[in-house]
Amino acid sequence: MGLSIIRNTRVKFQDFLKKIAARVDKRSFGNKEFVIIANNCWGAEIYKRLDREYNTPFVGLFLYGEDYVRLLENFDTYMSYPLSFINSSKWFNQTPTYPIGLLNDIEIHFLHYKSNDEAQLKWTRRLTRMNLVRDKNNYFFKICDNALTDETLIYRFHQLPFKNKISFSIKNLEIREHIYLVDYEHLGFVPNGVALYIITYRYVDLLNWIKTGEFSNNLYSRAKAMLRIT
Repeated sequence: MGLSIIRNTRVKFQDFLKKIAARVDKRSFGNKEFVIIANNCWGAEIYKRLDREYNTPFVGLFLYGEDYVRLLENFDTYMSYPLSFINSSKWFNQTPTYPIGLLNDIEIHFLHYKSNDEAQLKWTRRLTRMNLVRDKNNYFFKICDNALTDETLIYRFHQLPFKNKISFSIKNLEIREHIYLVDYEHLGFVPNGVALYIITYRYVDLLNWIKTGEFSNNLYSRAKAMLRIT
């Protein structure tokens, strides 16, 4: 049997396991209402896993650490500002290749959007859905050490009054809901949102955390990460 046939068989089997696990996850998760607020694409993967409509505008984008934490420190106020667009960033000198939005003084980097119009449309539509969920206990906030996010900002993040928070970095911080990714110290920061989502299951049963608020791990969660069927 050729290597390509073996590889294709493995991929098909992995896809089969992923579909089975996704059905199990959706059935066990139920109809719990939630909103994910994240500084990059990590949160979008949770909605995809549960086949949920995005009810958060924080999809397909990222924020630099200082902007993100300041936004969360005055969350309701910043989310009430109209979204405008700018042609340059305070964080780098190059001409941007994607839309950059502005909420008062906070930059929103719409990395996966083609135009200002597309970013505006989807931001507004998803923000409207988010505002229907009024109980902040159903909001889940995430930060990681990408985009100039240092440990000082992560500590500020965990001082926020929100109930549900999770952080990731290459620093071992004495915070219960912080995940230390020692294997990525040589890179200087944790991987991107999609890769980080998969890795998360090694350390915490992510869907159970969102469903129950319990920050714990189990064999099923670790197996999904190991087999990459999250």
